[in-house]
This record gives sequence, structure tokens and C-alpha cells, in this order.
Amino acid sequence: MSNLELDSQSAWLSREHLDEARDRLPILYVDIVPVRVDERGEVTAIGLLLRVSDDGRITRELVSGRVLYQERLRDALLRHVEKDLGPVALPRVPATPQPFTVAEYFPTPGVTPFHDPRQHAVSLAYVVPVSGDCAPQQDALDLAWLTPREAMDPNLLADLDRGHDILLRQALAHLGFPI
Repeated sequence: MSNLELDSQSAWLSREHLDEARDRLPILYVDIVPVRVDERGEVTAIGLLLRVSDDGRITRELVSGRVLYQERLRDALLRHVEKDLGPVALPRVPATPQPFTVAEYFPTPGVTPFHDPRQHAVSLAYVVPVSGDCAPQQDALDLAWLTPREAMDPNLLADLDRGHDILLRQALAHLGFPI
């Protein structure tokens, strides 16, 4: 079976097994900052999802999700971009994807700037250019494309939850934008 043919049913944990695993060990995630680039490779826009949080607030988020058992990181990146931005987003994951940072989420607020009340998670964060038509999928309400300057607006950053504002600032710094 090739890596692209990963059997997600056998790689997926039941709700009970996932809850048990979350209680015992860190879970691996990817966080993705989708970007549009021009013909010179310069970032022209950054994509942010609009969602309703568990407590009913409207928040902005990055593309994010778990890495499945026996799934390559590049396949997890492609799967989550497709899941959140649609099947024709056309992500361009480099041959050797390198995260711009590692974020460690804790269920206890304040341990790190990253918080996930469900679990201890370690997330590798990537910037991924997309060139196709993107549309919000699943439970996302909207997808907004913002210029890097707009993405640095303090009011917009305040709408990002769970530490995603910090990841977005780190991504912009990694891309060479002054923060």
C-alpha cells in the first residue's frame, strides 16, 4: 500500500481509544498557514478560517489536525488542506517539508502560550502555498484571504484562539515580515 493509499479507517481511533490516548500521551498534530504567492514566490495573502468555538464564540483559526498512525507528514499536510480548504486547493508541499516552529499545546492554560483543553499535543507548524480554488469546508463558516499587513492587525490577531495568534506571528516573521 502506498503512502497516499493510507487506510484511514484502520488508522483512525475510536472515540474511546482516542480519549484514552489523550489521557496518557501527547498527540502529534500539524498546524498549517495557507498562503497565496505571486510568480516570484512572494506571499501576497494568508488564509484564515472562521469557526464557532466549543463555547459558542466566533474565532479565526489556522488549518490544523492530527497526524494519523503510519501517515507521512506531507500526506497529513495535504489531507488537512483538502479537508479545510477543499479538494481543489492545490497545495504545494515542498519535497522536504520543514516546520517553521513546533508548538506544544497543554490542557492546563498558562504552561505554554498554546492551549487545548482536550489534550497534550505537539504540533509541527508549516507554511503551505495553495494555488487552486479554496472554499471553507466541514464546520468552517468562512475562509478569509488577508494581506500580510492585514494579518498583523492586533484586532484580527485577538480573534485567533488557542495560541494561533502566536503561530501566525511566527509564520509572518519566518516569511520575513516585520511583526
